[in-house]
Amino acid sequence: MDSYSPSEIMVARAARELRNKEVVFVGIGLPNLACNLARRLQAPDLALIYESGAVGAVPSRLPLSIGDPCLVTDSISVCSMVEVFNYYLQGGLIDVGFLGGAQVDRFGNINSTVIGDYSKPKVRLPGSGGACEIAIHAKKIIIIAKQNKRTFPRKIDFVTSPGFIDQDNQRIKYNMPGRGPVLVITDLGVYDFSNLAHEMILREIYPGVSIEDIKANISWEIKIKFDLIRTTSPTKKELGIIREELDPDKIYLK
Repeated sequence: MDSYSPSEIMVARAARELRNKEVVFVGIGLPNLACNLARRLQAPDLALIYESGAVGAVPSRLPLSIGDPCLVTDSISVCSMVEVFNYYLQGGLIDVGFLGGAQVDRFGNINSTVIGDYSKPKVRLPGSGGACEIAIHAKKIIIIAKQNKRTFPRKIDFVTSPGFIDQDNQRIKYNMPGRGPVLVITDLGVYDFSNLAHEMILREIYPGVSIEDIKANISWEIKIKFDLIRTTSPTKKELGIIREELDPDKIYLK
């Protein structure tokens, strides 16, 4: 079995979740790697939409930013950001949105605004960008984040992008059209929200990771599925594409 990094298994696991002909709102970073890996494997007709306005992008190499010129070549169309958000996202055409953030709570709410009190923050973060709209409107959300107690606190400092908000699923109260988060993919395991409390529950654990590792890197008592799965390691083919085609210079896989 080939050795692999935590980032590589996160990318491989996220890519396996994507289905052919789905429409995916792609961000830069590990989601970008995952989408382009899936497009080279089981989902050749995956429709990639980037926030900059590239629709149906088929980049020949890994884009370095949402404004990378390789996103334009052979794409279906190039439009304004207003059209991407108004027509595609708010129009209900996005099947999958990838999100991450500085903090994620057990209900899948994400903070990318501030650490500490909003009026006097310890750290001011980049903010929402399009993440709030993606969290509200995409048919389903996949969250990707490295797992530790700082990233997964008991309560986040600010709700930038709503998940289920609380155990009563306040998405319904606020008429949010999207389903909300379906998976949280970390460097230790995979969580879903299949319980009635709309709370993260561990469904998969990575090879070489223990339940003690999981519990030591999250700030609440995590629920664990009875039929817990051991995630399959990245294959030689997946690793080859990630390392040789997508990120040979380790820009994202440092």
